[in-house]
Amino acid sequence: MGVFVFLPLVLPLTALPIARLAEQHLHPRGAALLLTFVSAVLAACSTFCLALLMVVGTAQLPGNPLPDSWSDPEVRDAVPYDEVAGKTAIVALAAVVVACAHTVRRHVRFRSRAHRALAGLPADEVAVLDDGLPYAYALPGSPGRIVVSAGMLSCLNAAEREALLAHERAHLTGRHHLLLLAARLAGCANPFLLPLRAAIAYSTERWADEAAAQATGDRRTTARAVGKAALFARPAPPLTPPPGMAAFAAAGPVPRRVAALLGPVPPRRNWPPALTRAGIAAYVAAAGTAASTMSALNSAAALFLILEAATPL
Repeated sequence: MGVFVFLPLVLPLTALPIARLAEQHLHPRGAALLLTFVSAVLAACSTFCLALLMVVGTAQLPGNPLPDSWSDPEVRDAVPYDEVAGKTAIVALAAVVVACAHTVRRHVRFRSRAHRALAGLPADEVAVLDDGLPYAYALPGSPGRIVVSAGMLSCLNAAEREALLAHERAHLTGRHHLLLLAARLAGCANPFLLPLRAAIAYSTERWADEAAAQATGDRRTTARAVGKAALFARPAPPLTPPPGMAAFAAAGPVPRRVAALLGPVPPRRNWPPALTRAGIAAYVAAAGTAASTMSALNSAAALFLILEAATPL
């Protein structure tokens, strides 16, 4: 194992340069999928290595259920600073589990509460709530629904309403809530991945913006709808989406979204050209992700061989 077991804990830093560049140089769909994949892999490797360190740390504790041979010096020597690293990993992994469980619980609770609140309405794709507060968001489920208030609809004209509904429909068809949830869980697993969460949230909003512009055939109207919705939007307790749920005017920054819609259609490429800043950043992120995966696998294999040798038959 050696120092390799610590690498996945810090290698997420290699993914940070691509976050802002991916927003600027990739199609929003490609940026969202790429950043989500990178953050998920890096978070999984980081958590896996914490689990390996926890095995070494737990074996040192008196009264542990593990074989006594797992606490032998030969096993502890496999991890630098084994006493501090092992015991710290126990606390860190417990914090990761608690944070991830809280995030999933909050996500599930909001969805169930929102679906119960809509149970009395007609089972249409669009649920219009008789509420003067302006808000709109996509509510995933089976089937997914678009929740919009009468207050929001009154702020927009017919063309802008069409853009709003197309935007929310894109969130549902693209299953953006899963990308956002994965990004939040990755941030819970490793704080170094928190900047990617914001980039993924922005990319999913831009993805839906572009889908709405394509559906309506009018980028300017879509930009105007985004701007007006952000200007008038207000929270709607108790159905305000928690972080990690797609909302029409929630993720931004909105001025950048409007400016992008007023510009040309982004190129449909999922990987930037190699000899560009975005391309170099993408290759650095890919190398960091590959190195993190290999380090995690190497540490797991080494610890397995060490524990197998230390465990009497």
